[in-house]
Amino acid sequence: MKENVSDYLLKRIAAWGVTRMFGYPGDGINGIMGALDRMENPIEFIQTRHEEMASLMACAHAKFTKQVGVCIATSGPGAIHLLNGLYDAKLDHQPVVALVGQKALTALGGNSQQEVDLMSLFKDVASEYIQMAVDPAQIRHLIDRAFRIAISQRTVTCIIIPNDLQTKEYQEPPHKQQTIHSGIGYSAPRVLPQKADLEKAAAILNASEKVAILVGAGALHAAEEVIEIAELLGAGVAKAFLGKTVLPDNLPFVTGAIGLFGTNASHDMMQNCDTLLMIGSSFPYAEFLPEEGKARGIQIELDGRMQSIRYPMEVNLTGDSAETLKALIPLVKRKSDRSWQLRIEKNVQAWWQLVNVWAQREANPVNPRLLFEELSPLLPDNCIITCDSGSTSSWTAQHIRIRKGMQFSVSGTLATMGCSVPYAIAAKFAHPAQAVFAFSGDGAMQMGGNNELLTVQKYWKKWQNPKFILLVLNNRDLNFVTWEQRLMQGDPKFIESQVLPEFNYAQYAESLGFVGIRVEHPDQVAAAWETALQADRPVVIDALTDPEVLTFTPDVAKEFAQKLAQAIEKGDEAALQHLEDPLRQAVNQALQQN
Repeated sequence: MKENVSDYLLKRIAAWGVTRMFGYPGDGINGIMGALDRMENPIEFIQTRHEEMASLMACAHAKFTKQVGVCIATSGPGAIHLLNGLYDAKLDHQPVVALVGQKALTALGGNSQQEVDLMSLFKDVASEYIQMAVDPAQIRHLIDRAFRIAISQRTVTCIIIPNDLQTKEYQEPPHKQQTIHSGIGYSAPRVLPQKADLEKAAAILNASEKVAILVGAGALHAAEEVIEIAELLGAGVAKAFLGKTVLPDNLPFVTGAIGLFGTNASHDMMQNCDTLLMIGSSFPYAEFLPEEGKARGIQIELDGRMQSIRYPMEVNLTGDSAETLKALIPLVKRKSDRSWQLRIEKNVQAWWQLVNVWAQREANPVNPRLLFEELSPLLPDNCIITCDSGSTSSWTAQHIRIRKGMQFSVSGTLATMGCSVPYAIAAKFAHPAQAVFAFSGDGAMQMGGNNELLTVQKYWKKWQNPKFILLVLNNRDLNFVTWEQRLMQGDPKFIESQVLPEFNYAQYAESLGFVGIRVEHPDQVAAAWETALQADRPVVIDALTDPEVLTFTPDVAKEFAQKLAQAIEKGDEAALQHLEDPLRQAVNQALQQN
């Protein structure tokens, strides 16, 4: 049998190093599915429960492997479903290639069933490269360009393949005018700033007394260099959420998270520094950076388009984080005065003591902080952690102490709900020997997580290590948004929009053949983690947690005390239950004034 377009397409993708793709079948890609079935050394096809989950998994695959993620969907509704996960990849700068089916070429323009203008649909999310194949001789260069652009630009690309073209005989492009003869492979360049800019940056750092460093995902490969320059400068290092694993939290000058759920140590450092060195981060919340004009700024960023948009930088060093730091470090002088770093270290110690105290507070029935505080020291070496957008992000940021070798990710810039379970599944396929932990809210579980546990059921016995542990915060509340309503709008919790249906996640897990653990009392937390860590199959911990435990840190939330007082005056007295100082003092003062 002669090789058709689908056969060649898969062979070419495999030549780019692809061993796995995520998707859901449909008649718009039947030709490709048939070719996948007869492929001699087949690419592993992971059948998800929904195309959105496939694209989220492709994004997570790229994050956890540093390789291209691939997702595939049928025409029409299948293609539409891919968009959310593809935007997650685009906004977090991950290389993902989407393969999308389309109606037959002969039917296009005829208002056929499931005919959607896919070129228009994907032109934003795949703005760097989107093409529809109309001739068999195109397939070679469409694949090559889609992969090369996805890798080099760290972005999403898309190829649309009409279903009648998929089964046509493949043809190499003829050796004549207006044909494209592409090749496989990409070599990353060494990107370094100009010497004069490095010298200017070094002069600023050498003249400074209080340096604050902020690292993001762009510094994940530059840990040793970040440590070296922090020690030279006597600086502290805060971590944007996607940069959580850049440095381990047992380094005394690492202040941890920054932002709405950031640490007191990070906020004190940013408010009092005289110089900000930002490395590989596009952290978007200006209010948590130094006030404009009060600190000098230096940014190391690979993408020049992202320079000086979060803080007005005095020096913009466009280059790879590790390579740039290697060139900068010899120009930096070690500071003899270590008082700034000692202050930071003292604040870090105080922070870890404080969150431990918060975690022990009584709640109804279980304090969500306690679950994370108890787990953190028990996490296995080299484990992988995912969490969802919402309150699980808060507790992960505030309580989970990263050790060297651990991996973590989340939907960062897009901050989409429902990412933790598909991210964890992708992590498990990428690293089947490693333990994977996912933290999810009940809203995210009801949105898509419950369905994707069926994907876990389908595949978990193939994993070398069955440790897949999912914690569900079951508080029947869309919790982070509830607190945003109170703190940012001054509105009470809106019951109709915020309260979720009851669901027993532990029983559901048991029905799938997993270990299901119900936690209804704080005394059960330690035993739940012990049981989960010893289990020989996936585990779901269904923890009944108190939605009235504030998701923001009290020091951050006190800026919203007036709004919170307004929500309480409108009848939301439940919000008062667990407030910590200094927020409680600020709210009481606002209530008295009102």
